[in-house]
Amino acid sequence: MAGGRFGATTVIDRPIESVFAFLADGENDPKFSSRVLEIRKTTDGPPGAGTVYASTVKDGGVKFKREFKLTEFEPPTKIRWAEMSTGPVVTPEGGYDLAPAGGGTQLTFYNVLEPANFMGRLVVGFALRSARKGADDFAHSIKQTIESEVASAG
Repeated sequence: MAGGRFGATTVIDRPIESVFAFLADGENDPKFSSRVLEIRKTTDGPPGAGTVYASTVKDGGVKFKREFKLTEFEPPTKIRWAEMSTGPVVTPEGGYDLAPAGGGTQLTFYNVLEPANFMGRLVVGFALRSARKGADDFAHSIKQTIESEVASAG
């Protein structure tokens, strides 16, 4: 299988600038993603284009080391990343798109999954089906986390 894209959209009851700031800090990822066991920023300075995050994730019961680089960073509406690490299945592109939605923020996230080797071609279909099945729950987890961690406006 060649791979593919998955994602979802949700509305978060927080201002766009606050949602962007929370998501821009990749070290917040374990707060809403149970698959991220640990993550740290490996470059200096605040998050922005060129920032690199190294993480340990658990997929299908197996731990993997991952490294992602922020490729586009346009506050408060757009964050893009690309995986720099190699594994059976890689994410060459992913991102967050944010837009004002009333007093809150509409968040759309996506990731592209592609096989990186023979083993990846065997498992990418399973990984993509699983990711698509869990995309709405993942968006809901981001929403719940941000709404509980970030103060509301006013």
